[in-house]
Amino acid sequence: MRKLLMCLGLTIVCVTGCKKLEHGFPGSVSPSQFSSDVIDKWFTLEIRLFKNARGIANGGFARPFAYSGISAYESIDPGEASWKKKYNGLSGLPVTEKHKSYYWPLSVNASLAEFNRSFFTTANSSTEDIAAIDSLENAIRTTFSSLPNDVTDRSIGFGKSIANAVYQWSQTDGYNENNVLPYTIPVGPGLWERTPPAFASPIGPFWSNNRPIIKGSGDNSQPPPPIAYSEDPNSAFYHMVNDLYTASKALTTDQKNWAIFWRDVPGVTSPGHWMSIIQQVIRQKNSHLDKAAMTFALVGICLSDANISVMTTKYTYNLVRPVTYIRKVIKDTGWLSYIPTPAHPEYSSAHSVVSASAAEALTSIYGNIGSFTDHTWDYLGFPTRTFNSFRAIAVDAGNSRFYGGIHYQPSIDAGLKQGRIVGDKIVGVLNSSFK
Repeated sequence: MRKLLMCLGLTIVCVTGCKKLEHGFPGSVSPSQFSSDVIDKWFTLEIRLFKNARGIANGGFARPFAYSGISAYESIDPGEASWKKKYNGLSGLPVTEKHKSYYWPLSVNASLAEFNRSFFTTANSSTEDIAAIDSLENAIRTTFSSLPNDVTDRSIGFGKSIANAVYQWSQTDGYNENNVLPYTIPVGPGLWERTPPAFASPIGPFWSNNRPIIKGSGDNSQPPPPIAYSEDPNSAFYHMVNDLYTASKALTTDQKNWAIFWRDVPGVTSPGHWMSIIQQVIRQKNSHLDKAAMTFALVGICLSDANISVMTTKYTYNLVRPVTYIRKVIKDTGWLSYIPTPAHPEYSSAHSVVSASAAEALTSIYGNIGSFTDHTWDYLGFPTRTFNSFRAIAVDAGNSRFYGGIHYQPSIDAGLKQGRIVGDKIVGVLNSSFK
């Protein structure tokens, strides 16, 4: 009976993740017995880091999302559920010592702190945000101060070693080199041009060369060519643009709110918005540490690899944005999209692709969410949006781009299908771990 009571007491400690241990530490406890509180706190900080960082394009934040999620997931030592044999180009991940005790919230905390310290530096972040990484790590560590020193040191060391291995791997994915290559914008009828009001340089023309996290994740994901370009008022292309143009002249309040809700930049990045969504899902489902870490990693992987797929499409077809066509062909020379037009080609819709891919990840882990209300923008006073499935969230995000004036409807539809293919491919490779 006494042993039973001790085990029960330990379980309560593990679930709360913050009470002191009174009977020592008899051995490692499954990550499924801990709350997801540690990951929740890191979500909040990473969203802030994404929002404030300099010199990283919106879609580029899918990379730290993915790699930090992998760091968190592998730092709980998922055992047979580990994906370490399925990551593209990663080998030799550190392993735990046999018959030694680990405290997984400490490992996750150390891993996320170490990865974020490596990624967010003075080159892209403020000193205040960098200091916040250390502050959060120390604050969380303090809550576990009653652990035996050897367990504490071993858990922290393992988490850091995972983060360092993942970070070094991330630096070989080609992003740093491909993000700065010189690019000559193609010129011709129907091809993308720099767009007002900023007329910014193109973003990500060589991201198609980046290494995906899951090999083959983009296979067979590329959509068919867009509708053939034409300036003929009777053509399918003209009618497609005119549909958007006509809608833009009579936007309802709900449609404007819809567009702004998914605008994301400024406010937080599109990957950051999805991080906010999974934070809310994990809270709503009361997911424990193992499931939260898996969700973090899988959604990040889907976002990152989907971003490679869509940027490949964009610079394959280099399709003109609505604002350019409307000004030059429809002759409304002062027209601007309701939300700013991103500095890359139109086809296909990036938000549609990454959102559909993320939705497949969440569906594979949680099934149908039932009712979910997104509270990401409560602090700005925006109206919430409620959905009955993860896939409905993706469709909502995609269609918002039509009312924002930055994507034709066929590009949104193609992007949603493209994202689902990428997400399904990744889930198919990793699904032996899902419960």
